[in-house]
Amino acid sequence: MEGLNRLPGVTCARPRGAFYVFPNIKATARPSADVAERLLNEAGVAVLAGTAFGAHGEGYLRLSYANSETNLRSALDRMRPVFESLGTK
Repeated sequence: MEGLNRLPGVTCARPRGAFYVFPNIKATARPSADVAERLLNEAGVAVLAGTAFGAHGEGYLRLSYANSETNLRSALDRMRPVFESLGTK
């Protein structure tokens, strides 16, 4: 979660027992589906738009952290330029 919270426009609470996180990306002022698509296309990181779980999921992403620490750090490194290019409101 610390790595996600260091990305511009992202805040993420620690999950309670799950291996998924639901980071808040509302500060980017971009639709979550657009951000999810950019992360896949530009960073090679697959996430789900929060809207996949209903309208109240707008402004959130869902991703699994059930992976090695090395892979998670690599994903965060690749995600950073995408979030930097999105900016914040």
